Amino acid sequence: MNLSRRDFTRLSALGLAAQLAPQFSRAQSGDRKIGYCIIGLGRIADHFMRGIQETGNSKVTALVSGHREKAEKIAAQYGVPKSSIYSYENMDSIRDNHDVDAVYVALPNSMHAEYTIRSAKAGKHVLCEKPMAVSVAEAQAMIDACKAANVKLMIAYRCHYETTNLRAVKLIRDGALGQLQSIQSAFGFNCGAGEWRLDKPMAGGGPLMDVGIYCLNATRYLTGEEPASISAYAHTNSSDPRFRTVEENVSWITKFPSGVVASCNTTYGAPMDGYFRVYGSKGWLEVNPAFVYGGLRLTAEYSGEGDKRVKLDEPNPEKDPSQFAKEADHFSNCVLHNQTPQSPGEEGLRDMQYISEIYKSAGVVTA
Repeated sequence: MNLSRRDFTRLSALGLAAQLAPQFSRAQSGDRKIGYCIIGLGRIADHFMRGIQETGNSKVTALVSGHREKAEKIAAQYGVPKSSIYSYENMDSIRDNHDVDAVYVALPNSMHAEYTIRSAKAGKHVLCEKPMAVSVAEAQAMIDACKAANVKLMIAYRCHYETTNLRAVKLIRDGALGQLQSIQSAFGFNCGAGEWRLDKPMAGGGPLMDVGIYCLNATRYLTGEEPASISAYAHTNSSDPRFRTVEENVSWITKFPSGVVASCNTTYGAPMDGYFRVYGSKGWLEVNPAFVYGGLRLTAEYSGEGDKRVKLDEPNPEKDPSQFAKEADHFSNCVLHNQTPQSPGEEGLRDMQYISEIYKSAGVVTA
C-alpha cells in the first residue's frame, strides 16, 4: 500500500500499521531476548507463554501467582528459577530482577490497572490484556503511570497482528469493496455459572467488556475511522441467577463519519459466532471465525477489473505463527528498538470511552 504520513499515523493509532512491520522474528544465535514476567497464570497466560516459545526475541523469565505449587510446575516447564517466582504481595521486587524487561498482565479486568501501574513503577514495560481496564479513569491512569516511568504500554489486541484480519483490512483499503456501506459483527457464548466474568466487581461489566469489545474494535480498524455516534440496547433475564450483577445481552449501532453504519451484538446467554461481514458498493467480505485463537477464514466476492467477479475463500495459513506469538514478537521488537507499539494504551483508552458510551445509551449502570 502507498500510505501518506497522515494515513500511516491514523493506521498506527488503530494498531494496523503492523502489516507494514518487518517479518516475524526468527531465533538467531546471540540475539537478545526480552524477558517477560507473567502476572497471573490462568488460561490466557498459558496461550501467551506457549506463543513466546514460537518467537526468536522473547522468553519467560519470571512468574507472579497466588498459587506457589502451580507456579513452580510452570517455572520448571519454562526454565524459570524458583527465585523468580513472586506472589502478588511482593511482585514489586521485580524491579531488582534484571532478567525481567517486561510484564504480561493476564489478570481479571479489575486488576489490570493496579498491576500495570505497579509494574511501571518497577521500571518494567507492560503488555496488558484487553479490556484495558474497567473505566476510562483507570485506563488514563495506566497511560500516565507508564509515561511517568518512561516504559512502553501495549494492549494485547491479538487481531491487530493476525494475518486474516490484516488481509481483510488490506482488501478494504485497496478499494476491493468500493465505498463501504455497512458492517455486521457479533461475538458471544453461553457463560457457565461461577465464572469470574459474571462478577461485576472483577469483570467491570458483562459480555461487552469481554467479547463484545472485539466487535467494537473491529469496526474501528475495518473502517479506519472513529465513531461519530452510538446508540445501544441491553437486556437481562432477571430470572437467570447468572446475571445478578452483569448484563446478559448488548446490541449497538455505530455510525462513522463516512456514513458507514455498523451493527454489533454480544451475549453471555447463547452461542454466537465471532465474525464480521463488510458490505461495499462493489461487493462484500466476511471473516468467520474472526476473533478466536485459530482457524480463521476469509471469504469475499467483489467486482474486479472489467467487472469480473472475484471470489475468495482463504483459510488462515496453516504454518502461521500463533496470534500470541505475533503480539509478543511485536512488543519485544518495540522494546528492543525503542518503537511505539501499534496498539498502545491510547487504543485501549478509546475502546473504554466507547464502551462507556454504549452502556450509557443502553441504560446500563456502570458504577
